[in-house]
Parts: sequence; C-alpha cells; structure tokens
Amino acid sequence: MDATLPNEISTLHELVSTLKNALSAAQIENKLLRQKLELFLKRYFGGIKNEGLDPKQLELLLAGLEVLVTPAPVAEKKTLVRSTPAARPVRQPLPAHLETERVVLEPAEVQQQPAGWRKLGEEVTEELDWKPAQFIKRLYIRPKYANAERIVIAPLPARLIEKGLPGAGLLTQVIVVKYEDHLPLYRQEKIYGQRHGVNLPRQTLCGWVEAAADWLTPIYREMKAGLVAGAYLQVDETPIRYLDPDVKGKSQQGWLWTYSHPAGDVVFEWQVSRSREGPREFLKSFRGQLQTDGYGVYESLARERGGELTLIGCWAHARRGFYEALGEGRAAAWIVGQIGLLYAVEKTLREQPAGPQLRAAMRAWQSRPILARLRRALEAVRRRVLPQSRLGQAIDYSLSRWEALVRYGDEGRLEIDNNLCENAIRPTAIGKKNFLFIGHPQAGQRSAVIYSVLGSCRRHNVNPAEYLQDLFERLPKAKTSEVKSLTPAAWAKAKRSAAHQSA
Repeated sequence: MDATLPNEISTLHELVSTLKNALSAAQIENKLLRQKLELFLKRYFGGIKNEGLDPKQLELLLAGLEVLVTPAPVAEKKTLVRSTPAARPVRQPLPAHLETERVVLEPAEVQQQPAGWRKLGEEVTEELDWKPAQFIKRLYIRPKYANAERIVIAPLPARLIEKGLPGAGLLTQVIVVKYEDHLPLYRQEKIYGQRHGVNLPRQTLCGWVEAAADWLTPIYREMKAGLVAGAYLQVDETPIRYLDPDVKGKSQQGWLWTYSHPAGDVVFEWQVSRSREGPREFLKSFRGQLQTDGYGVYESLARERGGELTLIGCWAHARRGFYEALGEGRAAAWIVGQIGLLYAVEKTLREQPAGPQLRAAMRAWQSRPILARLRRALEAVRRRVLPQSRLGQAIDYSLSRWEALVRYGDEGRLEIDNNLCENAIRPTAIGKKNFLFIGHPQAGQRSAVIYSVLGSCRRHNVNPAEYLQDLFERLPKAKTSEVKSLTPAAWAKAKRSAAHQSA
C-alpha cells in the first residue's frame, strides 16, 4: 500500500469539506440576492407591497440573527374569464353651457317637392367642434352734446391700463397662457402675429403683465393676511434662475417660497436668497404650527421664536431617505413598509372623509402603535449600520426630528406630510423649464403674486380664466373695502351661493 495514500485521502476530505462550505455560502448569498430581487420586483412592478412584509423579519433583525427569511410566495392570480363581452365605453353628455349651433339637413327630395311630404320627427347627431380664439376691436363712441350753457360727453369706463389697449379678456388671456399654460411671452407674440395678424411686441406684453400684477397685489395681500392670521401653515421653497442687470452674462439663483394652508390659499413670495430673512419677515406675526421639511432655516426660526412656532415634520421627506436605501438590506424595506401603514391610515381617513375629531381618534388608535414600533426599530438598527450609509443617514434624519414627525398624530387638523404644499409648487417648476429664468429680480415678485392667485384658484376649484375675467372687469371700479370679497376663496363661495339660490 502506498504510504502517501492516507495523506491524499485526508487532503481530499479537507477539500470536500471546503467545497461544501463554499457551496453553502454561495447558496446563502444566492438566497439573499433572490430576496432582494423579489423585493425590488414587488416594489416597482406590483405583487405584494412592502407593507405586506412579514413583521417577524424585524424580530430576527433586532435579535441579531443572521437568518434569511424567505418572503411568502406570491399567490398566482387567477385569470377571470368574462362570461359576457366587454361593455363599450359610454359617451359622456356634453356640458349644457356650450354654445349650440343647429345645422338642419333636409333631404333632396323634400327640397325639390316640399308640398308632398309630412314630417314624422327628426334624428339628432352631436358633434363637438372648436372655434379658434379671436381678437375683437371695441370702439367706445361718445357723442358730444351742447346747449346754451355747456358741452357734455359721457366719461370713459374705468380701465385697467389708462390709454392702453388691452381689455379684461385679452389681459386674462395673456396671464393664463403664461402662468397657467406656461407659454412664454415671446411665443405668445409669435402666435398673435402669425395666426391672428395682430402685432403685440414682447415688451408690450411685459408691460401688461406688470400692470396685471399691480392690480392683483391687493388680492395677494389679503390672502397673505389670512394665512398668517391662522394657526397652521405649510412651507416649502423652490429655486428659480433670474437675470441681474448688475451681473453680465450669467444668471443668478433666486427662490420662490411657498406658504399655504391645506384647505386654504397658497401664497408665493420671491427672494433672491434661501436665507432665513425671507421667512422670518413673512412669519413675523404668525403664531402656531409650521409644517416643513428638514431645512435648517425653519429649525433656526423655531428656536429663535421659542414657543410661538411649533414645527410639524413631513413623513414624505423622511420616507424618501429609506426608499433610497432599499438596496442596503431588509431593514430599509421593513421601515418603508411601516411608513406605508401610516399612509394607509391616512388613505382610509380621506376616503371616508373624516373630520378632525375622527382623524385624531383613528390616529391614536392605529397610527400611534406603528410610530412607537418604528421608533424602537430605528434605534435598534441605528447601532448596526454605518452612519454615512444611506440607511444610517435616513435613520439619523428621522430620529433627530422625531418629535416633529409624530406631532401630526396629536391633532386631526394636521397633515402627515407637506405634499399639498409641494403640489402647489409644481406648476412653477413646469413654467421655469419653459422660461429658463426670470428676466429681472423685480419680475420675481410679480410672478409670485400671479402664481399665488392662480394657485389659490386651483385650491378652491375655480376656473382661473373665468375668475380673472370677472376680476379685471370689477377691479378698476372696486373700492378698497371690497377687496376681501374678491379673493378666490370668497369668489368661489359667492358663486356657489348664487348657484344654490338659482337652483
């Protein structure tokens, strides 16, 4: 027997053992990768949502066990076989207020010999068409009269721009197309000239926009006064470029700050910086709860004002960090799932819909236990992750603002996040992509005034064109005391009241 044979057999046993260990490690890694892949597939393409993850995963995580938990298999969806053919879509009736044009089509036989025919009835076929907008020229003709004593002539009606061309309808068109449809003035100039044969230089249109902003400024001030007189505000800010005449060849960074109440007006304010001086001045008379993201300016103001300002956190901003950390392990997915449960409670409350008292009760019953569980998990996971990892940064963001994040659960009138304020900003984001920048720093506040009026129209379900048309007709002859009744909220209320009375 060869003397080297036992040694070779021992070596082979060691090799087999090493291969088994390597295979086992590979299988574990394969399971982990499969689990991550399934998580992302479910997250982005449907299936079981993150909110449906097994809660026992957290227990294993907190216990420090290196055990892979295989997700529950997704039940195969049964394909439903339709017993009846799919129903055809039903055409919705056309609005009753549309101008109606009647076109009567008589048969040729009836036209040739009308006396020999008796009408039995008629068939009506609807067609929806479009007439392009058109300019009109309005002439104010004022005859002069004289008697033995004097000469008389009727005065001109009050106008938006003295000795200017635009009527209320044209000024409404320019403003709505620029700030609601996001069409820059140079493109409007081209459309008016090429399609309508009316030459309106861009500088003329700029002057009209400036005049419109001046007329709307009292409305803007009234809305601002109403917001700061309340006890709850949401705040956010968005950057926008502008041209400074003192800095040649380079645009500068400006900011539109947004202040709003979830059920009320939206007010924008223009600032050339993101410092706290802007919100400090705007909020100097505000006392109450301020819902914001994690920008340090708001925290600085809250410390400066003491008990006058109470910060309310935004769960949408907190959740964003955990979404970005989904690839770093099961903990981020579980946390996202728990935050999803908080939003599920809010969805139920919106669908009811629920008032402040019911919202507070439901949050105390359902949301509070989730928040408590989430806090314990964040503190436990924090000890096991690197502070500079995405997950570590998301946890630090949430824990450092925990008191502000959970305050929404104490009062039913508060929102879980700042999304309504962010939604009010979105039209400005579309506009700045088309405009690229604001032409002058002073034009920033004019844009803020107009954006505020149009944003408040959206909040109160008001047609901005209809509102501005009526407003521009009434403002030249309105008294200062009437401004409060001309805000979008008051205008919408008056319109609903008039519709109710007529009905």
